[in-house]
Amino acid sequence: MMWYWGNGGVHWWGWLLMAIGMVAFWGLIIWGIWYFVTSLGRVPHHEHPPAGPRRILDERLARGEIDAEEYGRLLDLMSDEAKAESGRNPVGTRTKP
Repeated sequence: MMWYWGNGGVHWWGWLLMAIGMVAFWGLIIWGIWYFVTSLGRVPHHEHPPAGPRRILDERLARGEIDAEEYGRLLDLMSDEAKAESGRNPVGTRTKP
């Protein structure tokens, strides 16, 4: 019975392709197992709450990007915007007649 359609058997490039294919196959299997095992301990990104404006200001102050005076001004600005959104007029502003 002839297995290789000829008398010479598989050529060297056939053995090379089989070896590369086997390494790629087992590499994918090992990578898949590793990925599954390490993903069990990961926390999805969407579970972390987004940083609010107050937290961003606190972090900028801690890093030294802004000084205390700028921090206070921006904090006041945030509170004025919050009051405006709640329906009350911020201090020092007038409504149009």
